[in-house]
Amino acid sequence: MNDKFKDLSTDEGTKILFRSPMKWGELDIVYEKWNWEGITAESIIFLSDDVKEMDDEALEDDVRDGPIVREDSQVTIKRGEKFTFVNFNFVS
Repeated sequence: MNDKFKDLSTDEGTKILFRSPMKWGELDIVYEKWNWEGITAESIIFLSDDVKEMDDEALEDDVRDGPIVREDSQVTIKRGEKFTFVNFNFVS
C-alpha cells in the first residue's frame, strides 16, 4: 500500500472485505469495503491534509459526484489528524 497510508488502522471489530490504494482525481486515497456489527459499507479515505480546505459539505459533494456512492446513500465523514474517512453505501 502507498506509504502515505502505512499507518492506516482498522477499528476493533471491523472486518475489511476489500482495501486498495487508488486515485480520486489528483489525490491519493484508499478505498475500503468493510463490515462492522452486521453493517456493510464503503469508505474513501483521504489524507486529512489533502482535504483540510474543504468543509464537510464540499467533501461530501465531491464524493457524491463520483461513480460509487448510491444516490439514496447516507454519507458520514470522520476527520482525524492524519486521515479523513468518508463512509457511504450502508447496508444492514
